[in-house]
Amino acid sequence: MSREPSDAPAAGKAEAPAPGLYVAATPIGNLGDITLRALETLRHADLVACEDTRITARLFARHAIATPRIAYHEHNAERVLPTIVARLRAGQSVVLVSDAGTPLISDPGYRLVRAALDAGLPVVPLPGPSAVTAALAAAGLPTDRFHFAGFAPPRQAARRRAIGELAGLAATLVWFESPRRLAALLVDLAAVLGPREACVARELTKLHEEMRRGPLPELAAHFAAAPARGEVTVLVAPPGRKAPPATDADTLDALLVEALARRAPSAAAAEVAARTGADRRALYDRAVSLKRAAADKRGSGA
Repeated sequence: MSREPSDAPAAGKAEAPAPGLYVAATPIGNLGDITLRALETLRHADLVACEDTRITARLFARHAIATPRIAYHEHNAERVLPTIVARLRAGQSVVLVSDAGTPLISDPGYRLVRAALDAGLPVVPLPGPSAVTAALAAAGLPTDRFHFAGFAPPRQAARRRAIGELAGLAATLVWFESPRRLAALLVDLAAVLGPREACVARELTKLHEEMRRGPLPELAAHFAAAPARGEVTVLVAPPGRKAPPATDADTLDALLVEALARRAPSAAAAEVAARTGADRRALYDRAVSLKRAAADKRGSGA
């Protein structure tokens, strides 16, 4: 009687996986973040299809895995895919992994999964790490509905258009982004979506992990001044959920007075808006009033 792919091996007994394609999640940083089931499948499969064999080699070295590997990525998919499908048809077990996290989330694994299914071959998920769910778990934003938007377009016009298409969606929005484009993405998110509550999750599970939360304008100002490094996930709250007020009126006045000592009212208002998420137009009106009051005070000799 043949064993189904979902059957678990007996405790302490290593068995080769049943024939089929296994889609295995691997660590997004910390090499300890991998399931026992994924390790056993990787160890005893016939072949592992990797986005980058060198990156997977580090995981294999950590866990003493010697299974043969083959590179499968967006640049060679058309050439390599038939080879993998042929091995699946021959009754072999093949594990698909990406460089980090769950395959098919912003990588080329979809074509292989679709080809296996079209050929009537079993496809078995081995769940585990994902930067999307890891960030959602700790961001403090609603998780009952979320929309993963992948990577934003690299050019500003296309990026703002893509953001605008999602602006009315009643869900937490999630993007991946490269550190060099993070500041630009945050500026565009703030311009299109306003001061919504947001979170930038950086280097998740790694030594320099950071979860920075705040209004979009504040995050945009922070990362413009302090460029990010490493892998980045950006999450934005649904419409109607703005960041809680970070400052009261007295504090806003103090910030404006300090900024007015260095800048014109419009620039001072923009600076304080970026720091606090407060409305820029209201801050500008208040800055003009404060500057006029200071001038009147000096004129009266008070």
